[in-house]
Amino acid sequence: MPLTAAAAAGVVAFAAALLVGGDALLTGAIAGGLAALIAAASLLFASVRPAAQRPMALGARWMGGGAVIWAAGVSLHPFAESFVVSFADLFVLLGTVVTAGGALIAADRKFPARVTLRHITDAYLCAASLFLIGWVVALRDVYADTDPAAFSLVMLPPMIGLLVACAVIPSVLASRSSARVLALAGLGVLVTMTVAGLAAGVARLGGGDPHLWTVLLAPVAFLVLAAIPWGPRVAEADRSALGNVVALAPMALVAVAACTLLAHLAGAGPEQPVTGVVVVAVSVVLLLLVRLFVVSATNMRLRGLVKSGERQVRELAESTGDVVFLCDYEGVVREIGPGVEVTYGYRPDELVGGSIFDYIHPEDVPGIQVALRAMGLDEESASPGACLIACRVRAADGTWRPTESVATRHVGGDELMLVTTRDISDEEALRNQVAHLTFHDGVTGLPNRAYFEERTREVLSGRTSGNVAAIFLDLDGFTSVNDSVGHASGDYLLGQAARRLRSAVRADDTLARWGGDEFAVLVETGGDAQVAVDLAERLVRAVSQEPFRVADRDVALTASVGVAFTEDDLPAGDLMRNADVAMARSKELGGRRVEVFAAQMHADVVRRLELAADLQRALIEQQFAIEYQPVVDLATSRVTAVEALVRWWRGSVFVPPEQFLGPAEDTGLIVPLSEWILRESCREVAAWRASSWDIGLSLNLSARQITAPRFVETVEEALAESGLPASALTLEVIEEMLVEDAEETIKRLSELRALGVRLAIDDFGTGYASLAFLRQLPVDMIKIDPSFVSGLGKDDTLTLLTRTIVRLGHDLGLIVVAEGIERPEQLELLKQMGCTKGQGFLVARPMAARGVDSLMRTSLTV
Repeated sequence: MPLTAAAAAGVVAFAAALLVGGDALLTGAIAGGLAALIAAASLLFASVRPAAQRPMALGARWMGGGAVIWAAGVSLHPFAESFVVSFADLFVLLGTVVTAGGALIAADRKFPARVTLRHITDAYLCAASLFLIGWVVALRDVYADTDPAAFSLVMLPPMIGLLVACAVIPSVLASRSSARVLALAGLGVLVTMTVAGLAAGVARLGGGDPHLWTVLLAPVAFLVLAAIPWGPRVAEADRSALGNVVALAPMALVAVAACTLLAHLAGAGPEQPVTGVVVVAVSVVLLLLVRLFVVSATNMRLRGLVKSGERQVRELAESTGDVVFLCDYEGVVREIGPGVEVTYGYRPDELVGGSIFDYIHPEDVPGIQVALRAMGLDEESASPGACLIACRVRAADGTWRPTESVATRHVGGDELMLVTTRDISDEEALRNQVAHLTFHDGVTGLPNRAYFEERTREVLSGRTSGNVAAIFLDLDGFTSVNDSVGHASGDYLLGQAARRLRSAVRADDTLARWGGDEFAVLVETGGDAQVAVDLAERLVRAVSQEPFRVADRDVALTASVGVAFTEDDLPAGDLMRNADVAMARSKELGGRRVEVFAAQMHADVVRRLELAADLQRALIEQQFAIEYQPVVDLATSRVTAVEALVRWWRGSVFVPPEQFLGPAEDTGLIVPLSEWILRESCREVAAWRASSWDIGLSLNLSARQITAPRFVETVEEALAESGLPASALTLEVIEEMLVEDAEETIKRLSELRALGVRLAIDDFGTGYASLAFLRQLPVDMIKIDPSFVSGLGKDDTLTLLTRTIVRLGHDLGLIVVAEGIERPEQLELLKQMGCTKGQGFLVARPMAARGVDSLMRTSLTV
């Protein structure tokens, strides 16, 4: 709206002046002065606004000052007509220069010194060309009618203004500043000032008044300039094309001026040459020659830099071991570096003039020809263009070597390509090695777990019919091999096992090392499932058929094998999991066997996992309780000891011990659970003994508890905390625990015996080496297994065995305790045999601590 209002005001004033007529100088002075002052006020007010940016504010102040100075000069013109060049002209010229400075500041363009010098020469060329064109068109006639000195003085100020305007135009037109619209308006004011100055000068030399429209152009431009700061901001536009036009404008004006002068000289008669015009024309020619010399020198320097760059690129490429050569689009070698002899064994002169396709693998030639033709067809493209080519090249020794090449066209402006070729044989070998190591095991050379999993997914996703089976195999006892002969020998054994297994599987089966001492086989039977089972049996025989030779000793191993078959929509992960579960089941059953997966196996595993989690939670939430089963003297029926038994109430549901003690042993939770039982029962029995009741405590030990790091210290601390004498505590172990890791177990139990704790062998007669360990371990008590007691009076053999155990205990000086007494005849027979102590439901059932309190200082009658 401000811009529209200013333009409308200018048009109205312009039209009114034309209609009214009158003295042009006076009209121009009044209109120009008022318009310039309005513009100055508007610009100065706009420059102090808070939102005004620095280029806008500073440019507006300079242009406002220029408008004031110009207005003073224009206002003095009507009163200084008697002077050829008056103070008014100097004010006008000074206002023009200051306004030009404001336009440059608003344009916010900064150039290096070399670019600034080029802009100045372009401005001079434009101004001189316009002067020469104006001379031919009008000024020569004015010059002929006036004094040459007066002509020069009068035309000098407008010519200076023209030069200033030409110097400002390139910067303003190419500006990207936020105040570029203000700069453009300032440029418009400069142009109208120059036109007004030229018109006034010509009129003064002719003795008349200038045309009214020439003096009113500047006031209109000032009104537009006054409205610009208050208008909307203009979005930034692409000015690259405009920049190219501005750069070509000086040469175009010089060409027009030259054509105009030639036409004038060709059509006019002989005239006396004017010195000033000749000087201007000669200066233009000399300046063009200087520009041409500078351009030529720059071009030569750039060519030198290009050649130097190409040489450096070649030297750099050759120093890195690459082969650099030039060829045309048909593949003919024009030049090649010496690196080809080092890399491929060819002399450079052997290859120059030949075709590169003679040395490229025939399978790779068609693709390379297509790539080269594509680069040749795109010859008109402005960009250099390059493509990456991978192929195999024949070396002088006849081997095919993988290479990577980069071909770049337009080298040196010729129709040639610069090709840099690198031998990547080492990189290719390394990639193959990395790929092999990624999917193969470094110890056995077999595919690894990642490959097996990927292959299983691939087979199951593409399966249309037929059975697919997964076989998992674990080497039984392999851990002892590492412990005895070391991991290096263990790896050697794994390599032997892998060779045996590889010889047992079929060519189409996938054998992999799953990890540790486990192997996996993927069987694509395509028919009867019995094929996979038979293969699993062969694998077991392959491992156990003969001992492995490791570290100059024979090592006999067996294998536990699990087989799982795929079902409809069964994921690959579930198939491998099922085979692993079946293998674990085979290992639990003693190894050297094949187990086929059944759904119940997975359910058992899940149930055991859930039970382990519940056990851990039960320990935290104290869901366990202790019951005590009395041990009585069979002769006196007096309670002499109690056996602590753990009970678990999961909520309101009782969980039998046989259901949770096994999982607790497997998960290691038996250790903290046993420590809790030990501390609680010691504290309880110590309290009973404090009431003058001579009673002992029996506790069962687990294998994990005995091998725990602080087992002996834990027992000692529990006795110290509770105050229970060590002699009142009897710890029971089963015979199997004495056989497994016998040396460490006997050592721990001997340390307990040294503390004063008494030891008992539980379930005596059902183990493997009872009599042998009775000699090594000083035990105090043996407990007859309930399976013997249950046959008393019914089975003569069991009765004889029980009598033998009792007599053996007496002969060794041991206390004999019979477990599981449930019938009166069993009790009578045990008394007759001389068994000293017993426990069972007939004697007393397990009871809570408050039930034991009622037995204090009493004897049981049975």
